[in-house]
Amino acid sequence: MFHIALHEPRLPQNTGNLIRLVSNNGCHLHLIEPLGFDLDEKKLRRASLDYRDMAKVTVHPDYESFLEAMGDRRIFALTTKGSRPHHEPEYQEGDVLLFGSETSGLPDEIRNSFPAEQRIRIPMLPDARSMNLSNAVAIVSYEAWRQVGFSGGK
Repeated sequence: MFHIALHEPRLPQNTGNLIRLVSNNGCHLHLIEPLGFDLDEKKLRRASLDYRDMAKVTVHPDYESFLEAMGDRRIFALTTKGSRPHHEPEYQEGDVLLFGSETSGLPDEIRNSFPAEQRIRIPMLPDARSMNLSNAVAIVSYEAWRQVGFSGGK
């Protein structure tokens, strides 16, 4: 399956929604610290409901630890400054989809460390700034899963 990584997420509601999402699409959620909330926060628990036990969630103390844990997996950086639309890459099981925080996206040094073909974006209207993080993750993760025939799903 796929890996979804959130670099320094700020809003517990989005992370809670994503815990629900990965419990349904089989992705592994990676949270890269520092987080803008406590994992026991009430808003996170409310958004994730009782899905937490069904989801694969790993917390990494920093970006370098996350990279080390990912090994040689392909990582796609999702950014409004991406070079390619999200549906163009040919995703493979095990790929990583890396998203920045809700307030600032991926830092320039992280985003620019990826080759252009691995910096992807969701098409939007020209004057739009960005979309909700949990919506963006849902769009891209389901496209990746679709490309592998919804492997493991029913």
